[in-house]
Amino acid sequence: MPIHKIDKALGMEVYVTEMRGIGGVIRSTAEDFIVEEVLVDGSRAKIENAESHALRATSDKQGFLLCILVKRNWDTFIVIKNVARQLGIWQEQISIAGIKDAKAITAQHITIEHGIMEDINEVNIKDVEIRPIGYFRDKLSPYYLLGNNFQLTIKGVKAAEKTIPKRVGAIMQEIEVAGGLPNFFGHQRFGTTRAITHRVGKAIIKDTFEEAVMLFLSEPSVYEHPSSRQARKDLQSNQDLKEALKNFPRQLRYERQILAHLVEKPHDFVGAFKRLPVKLQALFIQAYQSYLFNRFLSERIRSGIALNRAEIGDYVVNLDRTGIPMSKTGKIVDDRALAETNEKVKMGRERVALPLIGYKQRLSKGVMGRIEEQILEIEGVKAEDFKIDFLPELSSRGVLRTAISPIKNFRAASISRTTGNLKTHQVTLEFTLLRGSYATVLLREIMKPKNPITAGF
Repeated sequence: MPIHKIDKALGMEVYVTEMRGIGGVIRSTAEDFIVEEVLVDGSRAKIENAESHALRATSDKQGFLLCILVKRNWDTFIVIKNVARQLGIWQEQISIAGIKDAKAITAQHITIEHGIMEDINEVNIKDVEIRPIGYFRDKLSPYYLLGNNFQLTIKGVKAAEKTIPKRVGAIMQEIEVAGGLPNFFGHQRFGTTRAITHRVGKAIIKDTFEEAVMLFLSEPSVYEHPSSRQARKDLQSNQDLKEALKNFPRQLRYERQILAHLVEKPHDFVGAFKRLPVKLQALFIQAYQSYLFNRFLSERIRSGIALNRAEIGDYVVNLDRTGIPMSKTGKIVDDRALAETNEKVKMGRERVALPLIGYKQRLSKGVMGRIEEQILEIEGVKAEDFKIDFLPELSSRGVLRTAISPIKNFRAASISRTTGNLKTHQVTLEFTLLRGSYATVLLREIMKPKNPITAGF
């Protein structure tokens, strides 16, 4: 099965399924990608206004106002910044359980520290709705997030109507045999239209900050806006920072912040990088960790090593009562515990895991460990490289991530003719994934797009 060069560049070098995909396009409109957050107590943030009792919210003012945030085509952090500004509070007073897709319609829970219900009515942002529910004892965090429910529409499917459910069914059967969805980090982790985030991260951990900054500024992509691409090309060729600051489009605000610093201090690349928000700085490191994890997982699949059965030297982690992996419970499987471990994996009490590499996270042992060592050697990096002396706040200890993720409540909700193109079909899928797993990874298996960019990934 051919793999697009973009997927390979992000470490997704294989499919776990062999059945031919249905093709098509996602995200033609925001309505094609609907996401509703699910919390650990079963509460679900609804797109449509509905009564909610999330986290046992009460009418008693406990310090944190719990709300449902519904947004259309908004980046999570940008919309929160705008909400905070209209409420006259610090952005840090608004907390979330998880980041949601930008090109989508999403509903999620937020808490507002010292928030007042009546003030929410004053928030007026296009394509944003905030619905107060009650008060909660604590601010939200990923601890409260179970996962997300998706309703996704694939348009422009050229396969015959009778063929579509057969292919989708066969693909889902293959995924079930594998034990679940390969837990790759999806395209949006890296920035699909200009997938350089992980490469910047690698340059940072290798202490080559000039390379990291210039890569972020000047690496063009054929998929970005022509004005942005031309500005990057010009900087790449002439290295003129002052001219670049004049020419870089206003929407490239982070790039302009870096350029403004470098115009004043041309050799202070560490200082220039620190002009970025801390969360964005950390994203580069996380993206490189994600890339390495994807490569580990790809090679395990390519080598024919099971994802739902432990081998000697593999890591396994326990699952809590909701099915969420408990990454800190990781242990290496030896020959004495192999049979017992695999019985627990079969019963759904434990799951095979791979390292998300960091300066404290050791590699696997056995066959998987040798695979990981070879990949790190090819990449020219070591675990200790993730301890960053110049920016210690970005240092990463590492953690474990499961090799597979379960897919819950999957169904092909409808198949019909594509609106505006009666020669093709559109397919609506519904399913739930646990936190940290990507819907686009499942869509990648089902669609097997010839080009992830033009397919909407």
